[in-house]
Amino acid sequence: MVLAHRGGTGPWRENTLEAFSGALAEGADGVELDVRSTADGRLVVHHDADIRGVGAIPVLGSSELPPWVPSLEEALEACAGAVVNVEVKNAPGEPGFDPGQAVARRVAEVLAPGTGPSSRPRAVVVSSFWPATVAAVREGGPGLCVGLLVHPALEADPALETAAALGCRALHLHYSQVSDTVVGRARELDMAVVTWTVNDRSDVEAATEAGVDALITDQVRSTLAALGRV
Repeated sequence: MVLAHRGGTGPWRENTLEAFSGALAEGADGVELDVRSTADGRLVVHHDADIRGVGAIPVLGSSELPPWVPSLEEALEACAGAVVNVEVKNAPGEPGFDPGQAVARRVAEVLAPGTGPSSRPRAVVVSSFWPATVAAVREGGPGLCVGLLVHPALEADPALETAAALGCRALHLHYSQVSDTVVGRARELDMAVVTWTVNDRSDVEAATEAGVDALITDQVRSTLAALGRV
């Protein structure tokens, strides 16, 4: 599968409804997006904790955000029928760090079957770099597919063991960490491998040869072309 990283590169702002619609129109199987919480508890889609010229999302009310920042529900509806990777942003040292994992539990509630918008993605994966956040999502939504994001400075093998202990169904590796050995071990654990952020043709080909299940890319068209899908 090809997932557009924050909606991919195009004539649009990243992580917006326009970006998601544009990526799907280009042929992406789905999108990767980032979720944070406002001060009044609204789940919104934005990568950085701060919006330039506006302020930090965790201390702003939802009415104070620019109109181009969508809610999670709006993003899910825009991606109806597609695959969506929801990354829960929660890192120590960032504004709004949530050690109690309340945001992760709210994400699980929104993504639970029978909740949220009537038009929904055909599949959702929830990921995070922070293991406690992954665990909280899984506890809040036992039926959800969760994945552990792995920082490129870390080794893939120990991360795979951590993901397995968390009950993950996916391991999200930086493309530099991908190998056929790691993918094979993930298969043995019934775990998919997603790799990010893959833009160069040579990296697309290497990841594909290793057997990954999904590529997260900024360059939807060229990635599809490298895969022979256009």
